Amino acid sequence: MLIVGNAIVSEEVLTRKFRCAIESCKGACCVQGDAGAPLENEEIEIIQNELEAVKPFMSESGLTLLSQRGFSETDSFDGEAVTVCEPSGECVFVVYDSFGIAGCAIEKAYHSGKTWFRKPVSCHLYPIRAKKYGEYTALNYHQWSICSDACAVGEKEQVPVYSFLREALTRKMGPSWYEELEAVAKLWEQGVKLE
Repeated sequence: MLIVGNAIVSEEVLTRKFRCAIESCKGACCVQGDAGAPLENEEIEIIQNELEAVKPFMSESGLTLLSQRGFSETDSFDGEAVTVCEPSGECVFVVYDSFGIAGCAIEKAYHSGKTWFRKPVSCHLYPIRAKKYGEYTALNYHQWSICSDACAVGEKEQVPVYSFLREALTRKMGPSWYEELEAVAKLWEQGVKLE
């Protein structure tokens, strides 16, 4: 583990290679798992405020689920807020394209200029999981078999996880923090011992 600013960063964030291969996995991370997408407290209010802009991009089943259970709930495993999911696993905001690839209604609304909010930062950061511990944020690489093709593509193209997630990490931690991470990563790649 490395300390970068106010973050504890797993070495795998620097060493693992990754580039999303959504054409292979079909957006499985939006459908599979033991709970919905983690939500930060302020995101619940943001999504609530932006919901009317997002609804036109949601599926019929998502809208039905939304009317029945809302869009957020407490995960029984760790007590954190997550998105509500269908019994089959899909997040309430999942929409499928003509190729059967799962996407996010919030992100579709964002790309259509209907909302300023892109999507939950936990989704944007994947395969990094962020967890707050006091004043520090732990950033860990999450290995999941559904992302094996993404790992293979990342390895072939030599794209480190932190580089693939530049935009998401900058969103979460800030631009100066990301610059510091890049500097640390370059030293790491050169074999400089970091304490």
